[in-house]
Amino acid sequence: MSHAIFAGSLPTKENSIVTTRRNSRTGSVSFIHRPSVVTGSISHTYVHEAFMNEALNEARASLAEGGIPIGCVLVRHGQVIARGHNCRIQRNSAILHAEMDCLEAAGRQPVSFYQDCTLYTTVSPCAMSAGAIRFYGIPRVVIGENKTFHGDEVLLRASNVRIDVLDSKECHKILASYIKENPIIWNENIGHEIH
Repeated sequence: MSHAIFAGSLPTKENSIVTTRRNSRTGSVSFIHRPSVVTGSISHTYVHEAFMNEALNEARASLAEGGIPIGCVLVRHGQVIARGHNCRIQRNSAILHAEMDCLEAAGRQPVSFYQDCTLYTTVSPCAMSAGAIRFYGIPRVVIGENKTFHGDEVLLRASNVRIDVLDSKECHKILASYIKENPIIWNENIGHEIH
């Protein structure tokens, strides 16, 4: 069963949830904001904030596990269908940035599946994650903030990926604090050497 953020205000179809390896840690968050389905209007800003809060929960989970606090959710037809967070430290991984972990959690899907998705990430995606976004044809990325790290947004825009930057103070605060306390780990995460 899907759970709306504000119960009863948005109709959902039970069969609209796509089975993936990991839909949620606490239950699906759902928003259906297609005009033909929703009666009344729902602010895109509110929808973005709600899904970004889910990505922030992933960032907090990573931090609680001893990892880098970056989180991500993949949304399709108003449903969180996959979640991920940076797991490079926790799993001793070279590639498990939040976006990569999230795409892995979505499981094996046809490329057409991703064309109906929006990726919400707490920080601007790096070149590796941007490449995966391009590879699967995800048409929209909502970024919590891009001041602590300005990833490969140019590549995404050049590939006609719609980018929305929310300038979230909370996304900035959690990552900036981590970077200040762990500059060596952070620079390793983004592929930079400290001299």
